[in-house]
Amino acid sequence: MKSFPSNGLSLAYLDEGEGPPILLIHGFGSSAKVNWINPGWVDTLVKSGRRVIAFDNRGHGASDKPHEVAAYRIAAMAEDARNLLKHLDISRADVMGYSMGARITTFLALTYPAMVKSIILGGLGYGIVTGIGPWEPVVDALETDQPDMITDPIGQMFRKFADQTGSDRVALAACMKATRQPISADDLSTLHVPVLIAVGERDELAGSAADLAAIIPGAEVLDIPKRDHMLAVGDKVYKAGVLEFLARRGLS
Repeated sequence: MKSFPSNGLSLAYLDEGEGPPILLIHGFGSSAKVNWINPGWVDTLVKSGRRVIAFDNRGHGASDKPHEVAAYRIAAMAEDARNLLKHLDISRADVMGYSMGARITTFLALTYPAMVKSIILGGLGYGIVTGIGPWEPVVDALETDQPDMITDPIGQMFRKFADQTGSDRVALAACMKATRQPISADDLSTLHVPVLIAVGERDELAGSAADLAAIIPGAEVLDIPKRDHMLAVGDKVYKAGVLEFLARRGLS
């Protein structure tokens, strides 16, 4: 992966294919490889005629990993996405985010609407308004030196995921403390780009996709059958729905 500078940090990214650009923003504890390459998203989108850009969020993957909570405010992480598009001289792109990446995507669209053609929010429904959690058990699970003592199932899930991916748990804990900032329904009602909300039917973290769509003008819902938060990301129904949504937007 290549790298680009963003407010004093070096962040890793990939840039593949030709055609209209789509920026992919991964979820908490993940990376561009885990979220987008391994499940086949990059290959699928490139074959559909898209230029695919994806990056490792600060604190994740091959990007710099500050340990300060203030480094992970949602505005700073959305600024990283903007800086990557500017680095590549891309003035406007479709943007898809998953989970935490969906929150970053939404903040990017609200803050820099001229840069965003459409947004796809994966793995996050009305929880973007209410907050999803509680996340204190996840922070505790990431910070503990006794993983065998973790009893919270969500904490266990994220600790196992962090260990499997060799993540910096201190950075992830700082990120978790900062990125839970809700986005108000009033702000979401001002979104005027095409929006697709894709959530697994068994996702207990995301919140209702339909309730979120009800407050965003023209938003569409894609239900991903029989999938939870972790398994929905690579699902064939999710991919097909996104390709159809993008096709209706056109390749211009």
